[in-house]
Amino acid sequence: MFTGIVTDVGVVASVSEAGNLRRLRVESAYDPATIQLGASIACSGPCLTVVGFGPLGSGAWFEVDAAAETLARTTVPDWGEGTRINLERSLRIGDELGGHIVTGHVDGVAEIVRRVEMSAGDNPWGPTARFDVRVPHALARFVAEKGSVALDGTSLTVNSVDGDVLSVLIIPHTLAVTTWGDRKAGDRLNLEVDLMARYAARLMGATG
Repeated sequence: MFTGIVTDVGVVASVSEAGNLRRLRVESAYDPATIQLGASIACSGPCLTVVGFGPLGSGAWFEVDAAAETLARTTVPDWGEGTRINLERSLRIGDELGGHIVTGHVDGVAEIVRRVEMSAGDNPWGPTARFDVRVPHALARFVAEKGSVALDGTSLTVNSVDGDVLSVLIIPHTLAVTTWGDRKAGDRLNLEVDLMARYAARLMGATG
């Protein structure tokens, strides 16, 4: 389980293929003493398992494997050397739940339709940005105004919904400490819908 609160932006250092697996080496600022083999790290949304790690300068490198299901449902196939990805380590008992409950199980891929810069005005921390994002039609029913959604592993509040398009507002801090500062129209994002919405829809379907 995760919260959707990004704790580092890692960089993909290498990508290798072996059968139906893709192994990625990621460089991060994490202390290697806090990483374990078999640990779960959310990498721009997908929950991936650490299969190797070690120290690197003042931070660490770690390796994860992406299998066929992950490659089919996420943006992982788009990642290459130098790709920046949002990172979050799994939630531990006693940690603050600052975002919302995120599983790291991506439901599908959304696409940014438009980025609109909002004037900073008297704000000394810089401008905010609004993103209009088109979600797959089959997943649109799980998205609600003022509800929660995880996009590229970031917990966000849905400002509005218009058919298959939702909008989110990204504050200056989030633009600075995640990959959102780089995002533009046409970019693809990993989408995880709210867990409660998913189960509510399943129960409604089961009961007719």
